[in-house]
Parts: sequence; C-alpha cells; structure tokens
Amino acid sequence: MASPLLVAKSGKTDLVLLPALANRHGLITGATGTGKTVTLQTLAEQFSRIGVPVFMADVKGDLAGMAKAGGSNAKVAERAKSLKLELKHEACPVVFWDVFGAAGHPVRATVSDMGPLLFARLLGLNDTQEGVLNLVFKIADDAGLLLLDAKDLRAMLQHVGDNAAQFTTAYGNISAASIGAIQRGLVALESQGADRFFGEPMLNIADLMQAQGGKGVVNILAADKLMSSPKLYSTFLLWMLAELFEQLPEVGDPEKPKLVFFFDEAHLLFNEAPKALLEKIEQVVRLIRSKGVGVYFVTQNPLDIPESVLGQLGNRVQHALRAFTPRDQKAVKSAAETMRPNPKLKIEQVISELGVGEALVSLLDEKGRPSVTERAFVVPPGSQLGPISDAERKSALAASPVAGHYEKQVDRESAYEKLKARTDQVMAEKAQQQQPKESSMASDILFGKTGPRGGKQSQGLLEAMAKSAARTVGSQVGREIIRGVLGSILGKRR
Repeated sequence: MASPLLVAKSGKTDLVLLPALANRHGLITGATGTGKTVTLQTLAEQFSRIGVPVFMADVKGDLAGMAKAGGSNAKVAERAKSLKLELKHEACPVVFWDVFGAAGHPVRATVSDMGPLLFARLLGLNDTQEGVLNLVFKIADDAGLLLLDAKDLRAMLQHVGDNAAQFTTAYGNISAASIGAIQRGLVALESQGADRFFGEPMLNIADLMQAQGGKGVVNILAADKLMSSPKLYSTFLLWMLAELFEQLPEVGDPEKPKLVFFFDEAHLLFNEAPKALLEKIEQVVRLIRSKGVGVYFVTQNPLDIPESVLGQLGNRVQHALRAFTPRDQKAVKSAAETMRPNPKLKIEQVISELGVGEALVSLLDEKGRPSVTERAFVVPPGSQLGPISDAERKSALAASPVAGHYEKQVDRESAYEKLKARTDQVMAEKAQQQQPKESSMASDILFGKTGPRGGKQSQGLLEAMAKSAARTVGSQVGREIIRGVLGSILGKRR
C-alpha cells in the first residue's frame, strides 16, 4: 500500500493525503499570491514520488521548475527549517505539452472527437446554431465523411449550406444564417491559431500515464499563451477529462490513483457554460472516480465552482481570502461553511488572516470523512520553484519518451478531400457536356447552316449570330479564330 502523502504541518501534527482516497477529488482555493501554485506543485510532486502520473496546466510558466531539482531558494530552506523537515531536493520526470507546439509537444484532437457540444461552446454558439452544428456532424457521420481538422469542418459547413434544401426533409430545417454564424466563429478561432489543435496524430491518453524510474511522469501543458483564449483553454481541458472518462476502464477503488488531473483557473470551465454542459461536467466528475482518476480544481474562490460539483470535492486546501468587498465577504463565509468545523478555530475569521503558504486543510480520513479543519503550513516541494531556461526545456523535450511522435502532422483523406473531389468531378462533367454544344454551334455558323444568304437582313442576322457564338466559345484562341474568319466574310465595318 502506498505511503500517505505529507501535504502540510500544523505544529507537530502531519496532515496527510491518503492515496487510496485521492480519487475522491479535491479543491485548492485562495486569493492571488497566497501560495496556491506552490501547493499544487507539492501535491503533484508527492503523487509523482509514489508512481502516480499527473497532468497539470502551467498558466504562468512557474511549474516548469518541476523538471529541475531545487535547493537554491532561501525561502524554501527557511520554511523547511521552521517545519523541521529534511527536504529531498530532486527533479520529477516531466513531459511538456503545448497546443501551439512551441513550448512542448503538439497536442491535438480531431473535430469529430471534440464533438458538437464542446465545439459549440468553443465557438460561442446559441441554441439554434448549436442545433444546426449537430445536424452538420450527423450528416457527416451518415455520409461517412471524417471531420479531422478545421478545413474538414469548413468544407462540410459549405456543403451543407449549398445543399440545405435536399437535407431539410431528412434532418430538419438548416438556416443559412446559422451556417454563416458557425463559419464566422470558425474563422475567428483560426485567427487565434486554435486550428493547430485540430488534426492528427491525436493525443493518446496512454502517453499521459507513464512512469520513469518508479516515479509518475508529470505532464505539464504550457498554457500561458493558451490563456489568451479562455474558451479554448477550458474546452481543451474538459475534452481531456471526457477522454479519460471514456477510454479508461473501471477499477473501483485502487490503492492509489491511475492519474491525477489538476484543473487550474477552474472558474473558466464554468463561466457562461450552458446547462447541458454543466450536467456533463457534474456527471464526469462524479463517475470518473471509479476509473481511478482524481480531479483537483484550483481557483481563487469556492463560489467559482457550482454546488453540484463542489459537494464531490473531498480534499480541501483553503489559502487566504481577502474580504474587501461584499462579494469577498460572501466568499469567505461560503468557504468557511464548506469546511468541517473545528471548535478551536473561528474559520471565517482565520481565512482572512492566513499568511503566504499557510492554509486551512481538511483531508479525508480512512473512512472517507473530512477531517477536522486545521490551520497549517503547506510543505514546500523538493523541485525548483519557478521557470526553467529555454535550453533546459529543449533538453527535456529531446529526452521525452514521446519525442518526435506528435511533431509531424498527418493529413489523411477526410471530408475536405472527398468533397473537393466530388466538386472537381461535377465541374469536369459540366465542361465535357458543354464542349460539344459549343463546337457544333461554331461549325454551323462557319460552314453553312446559318451562312449569309444575301441582303442586309441576312447579313445582320449572321452578324448577331456570330456575336453570340463569339460569347459562347470559351478559349481565347477560339475567339480569335472566329473573329478572323468572320471578318473576311462580313468585310470591314465602318
């Protein structure tokens, strides 16, 4: 059985997280600058040491230091001394990922795999537009057209829009305005560089669940640039959570998690989320525990998390909250009410008094009950706090177990290629059908059936027909030949 994970110390009391209950999820909250990132790093490091792989988003670039041993930070040394800890300074095995492929291995999903529900959120569609997008996905499925990348979806939208009348009977009304709105949303998404996320090879979830030298690999998503597109960030992480839920087998209650997933800036997940999506999130969080996955939300305020989800987060680390405004005061009260009372602590008052690195901690005990809330100092990590150099990041990428696999994008035949081939074929057939008619008309004019029969009327008729023939013939060479021949027949005009 895996050893308990030391999270914090309250005097002589060790506050530990039991690995067997780590898949009961958790919550790390607190105002900016109170130590949430360090707590996240400490937890990730502790999981890695017992062989549990971790996935986390690095929104500020600070977590990259997990790839390097610590020991040079005076504040860390001072905190360890005050807690009477002997820190083991060592690096964690780290794999860097990046949606844009710059600061890590490219990470991609196919459009079909993302699905219409998440895609509608990504594009900011209303209910009507989302309904039309669902029909587009359905039509593509029925026609055997793969939607792999952005150009596949764009081609499919144009195909459905151009042939809306023939799809209406079988699938329902397809509004041209809705098709246009989806296309505009897709163009806006591509302008942000998000189209790089869609395509193949798609991320293999098994590549996130590796171990090296007995330690779980810490997967770090470079999210500093991704955060400029909040919907893409939150939708991407939600897609990953859904993939884990769909692909991993049921394992019940293992001795330790198969994977721990940290969802930083968790408020972005729930902002403006439609009811259907919130229900999906609640369902995934509730059921993914049996897949051996622990989900830990990291955000400033407990009020950022809906109550239906908040009630499923058993392990809590609450850093300081500042009660400057009525909303802040409400958040402090809410945070205090969601933690197990301690007769020796006035939790609501203490939340506003906590220092940096200090927190109120309540973790599940052997019977799955929240422990009494304790005021404690979070244990500092043994890896480096803060970012690493570009050279160190490149070295880590080169030594990665997935180096070279995701870097080259694959573009196999899918909806775009098939629809383009159909269009090219139709154009070729039309051109072929039109060519004999043009040739026959020119021949009739030139060689007698409609030739001049004398008189000004016949000459005028012939001239009109000649102009019509000249407009019909497609090539520049053909027009020049007709002008030359007819010039000799009709003579020069004044």
